[in-house]
Amino acid sequence: MYFRVADGPSGSCCTCWILWTIALFIPVVFWQIIFRTFLHAIMSQNQALLAVHQALKKCFHVVEEQQQTWSKIIPEFKPLLSSLGNLADQLQACQKVAFEYTPLRGFLDLQQRLMYKLVSTMEDVLDQVAEKMNELQKVRDAVSQQVAAVFHIYMQHAEELGVTCSLERSAVGPSVADMLEWLQDIERHYRNDYLRRKILLQVRYDNMPEIQGLPEVWNSVLERKKQDLVHDSLLKVSFFLEDG
Repeated sequence: MYFRVADGPSGSCCTCWILWTIALFIPVVFWQIIFRTFLHAIMSQNQALLAVHQALKKCFHVVEEQQQTWSKIIPEFKPLLSSLGNLADQLQACQKVAFEYTPLRGFLDLQQRLMYKLVSTMEDVLDQVAEKMNELQKVRDAVSQQVAAVFHIYMQHAEELGVTCSLERSAVGPSVADMLEWLQDIERHYRNDYLRRKILLQVRYDNMPEIQGLPEVWNSVLERKKQDLVHDSLLKVSFFLEDG
């Protein structure tokens, strides 16, 4: 026995009902897909922004700690360089004195022994200066590593964030792009400042004028750093760091 849909009015109504149901059902499914996709994108963007913000906060806190260390180390150079300059003055004076024409002529090899003592003391002071430079290098490296970590995290979430979100500022904080740019400037500041001081301290024992002029040149470097880039950047993100 065979069955078929009637060709009359009842068959036409059945066909129309099926088509109408499909026509209503497709838009609902379509908009559900659109909504879920949009919601997923928003959630992914929020998660990405949260991860980047956490990395930025951690980095700026590290910068704040390392800046305190840097600011503590820099003044410790001054007495060492002053001592080095005084020793250079004494060594230069010792080299100019003709001991054979003084009451000290009876002390054999006195001039050589004095010069050896002065040079040895200068070496000790230079070793202390080198230790301080190593401490500055640790600060530089800590900041560089932390900044590199932030950029690594940002690159991992750059697609989810998008350009608009990265450039968006809020009431309590700058944009992600602003903060990344400031961190780059801070990292460059430490790198250049460390290199400048390292080159400055590359002096030779036989160049007395260079050693004697170290304190003055060192102070001139400090005077050129009147505008504190790190301090200004930390001030810009102070509300951001306090939020959450």
